[in-house]
Amino acid sequence: MYRLSFLLLLFFGHVVAQDSTTIKKILAFQEELNKEFASEEKSPLTSKDFKTFKELDFFDIDTTYSVIAKFIRTPYETPFIMKTTTNREPVYVKYGEAHFVLQEKEWILNIYQNQGLKTQAEYEDYLFLPFTDLTNGETSYGGGRFMDLKIPEGEVILIDFNTAYNPYCAYSERYSCPIPPEENHLEIKIPVGVKKYNKLEENK
Repeated sequence: MYRLSFLLLLFFGHVVAQDSTTIKKILAFQEELNKEFASEEKSPLTSKDFKTFKELDFFDIDTTYSVIAKFIRTPYETPFIMKTTTNREPVYVKYGEAHFVLQEKEWILNIYQNQGLKTQAEYEDYLFLPFTDLTNGETSYGGGRFMDLKIPEGEVILIDFNTAYNPYCAYSERYSCPIPPEENHLEIKIPVGVKKYNKLEENK
């Protein structure tokens, strides 16, 4: 109860998460993602790019983009087909909303649940947050980025943009990737997370 009250105080006080634990979690996320990309079995890179790949390019860590959001569950939403970069038609449902303050402005992002994945035990608490922002096409991938979340136990949820990553389509056209819905566009720059993949720079 105390922890929940404290987190709500953080949200309503417009305070962000800034501590060594947060940074350690972000570094662990980066390390795990680099391991995935360095694995021939898991990497989305093409065989040509994979041979010279060293590591992904991340923005500098900035914990002001790690925010405690108010989570509002939105039950009884109608499932819908989320657009993708191909003809694939995955079914999602809007599971809830994240309400938060960033750069002194209030924002709302929709959080989704994949209706096919939720039937698998390993994904039963998995939530999906795709978004676009003003860095897209410049310093980040033009098609937007994703974040992986888990169903929260209470009324708050951590949205850490430092863990935003590129869809596999940023690395190879052979993949089919969800396109972030228009309502999840942020009219600000989010200069954290994974940067745009530049083959010339990445493969030096």
